[in-house]
Amino acid sequence: MSNYIHTINSLLCPQKQPHTRVIDLFAGCGGLALGFEAQGFVTHGYETDNDCVSTYNKNLHGQCNQICLEPTSNITLAPVVIGGPPCQPFSVGGNQLGLSDSRDGFPIFISVIKRLQPELWLFENVRGLLYRNKSYFAEILQALEGLGYIVEYQLLNAVNYGVPQNRERVFVVGHRGVFNFPQPLRIRFTAGQALVDMADMIPPESKFLTPSMDNYVAKYEKASFCIRPRDLYLDQPARTLTCRNLAGATGDMHRIQLPDGRRRRLLLREAARLQSFPDNFDFCGSETSCFNQIGNAVPPMLAYHMAGAVHEYLKSTIRFSSHEIAHHTIPKQLALAI
Repeated sequence: MSNYIHTINSLLCPQKQPHTRVIDLFAGCGGLALGFEAQGFVTHGYETDNDCVSTYNKNLHGQCNQICLEPTSNITLAPVVIGGPPCQPFSVGGNQLGLSDSRDGFPIFISVIKRLQPELWLFENVRGLLYRNKSYFAEILQALEGLGYIVEYQLLNAVNYGVPQNRERVFVVGHRGVFNFPQPLRIRFTAGQALVDMADMIPPESKFLTPSMDNYVAKYEKASFCIRPRDLYLDQPARTLTCRNLAGATGDMHRIQLPDGRRRRLLLREAARLQSFPDNFDFCGSETSCFNQIGNAVPPMLAYHMAGAVHEYLKSTIRFSSHEIAHHTIPKQLALAI
């Protein structure tokens, strides 16, 4: 067993005696929540997709409610709010309509922060938020700063935090003290270290690229000015996993070239490994649904390091002691959430 596999399987386990409650908005299948539960938090998720909710509830200690979030939705009180507002309005692979996109989840996120006033909040989104929609991003930051928070953000690459994948995402954190983003790790894992002998396996469910698909891919890569075929190279980290290149037969689909020259698409467990889900994490739903859950997820190892930074922040700045909670000197609902 490689060091990478041992790390994700041993480290990414929900703690049996959690402490601080965390609200997880637009929770997906629980990639962000898993990182937080592995750091000792207990999560309470809100998600609209039925398969995601089932996956979350099957693998995590916290509960996920199936709900289509609205700005006025009733949300449990908690000192920490996390989430991944729908990213389609900002993705460089989408139309980047921003505020005019009906899938925009930021008005809901801002409404929850305004009502709950947590000690700290954070959200994750695609790097496209920093480009064509940067003016809208500035509006989001201004609205959240107006609620009394110091707002900071960084563009983080998951490959620097124990994930065998180049995946850049924006993390925005709101706090009222001093928050330190996690420092990059010294080691980078490769796709080969993640998959080990899985890469050469040909199970019955394998799907191979046909000659016509090979021709289509070649034309796509030529039009995209690719210097090398976009196969999975085991001696380096994978490129970004998305719903599109996992579940769809597209020009940039993820695939492995086998020793006999054939190319097959990634298997579900391989995609989960590259996204840093432990091997005991089970996904619910159809194969397409499971691939979509993986492609949309925050890599749990990256989430783990962000959760560690949140834990350190709360240790140094939390205003409420256990004595104050026991003697009801703070609101009862908030005390129960800590």
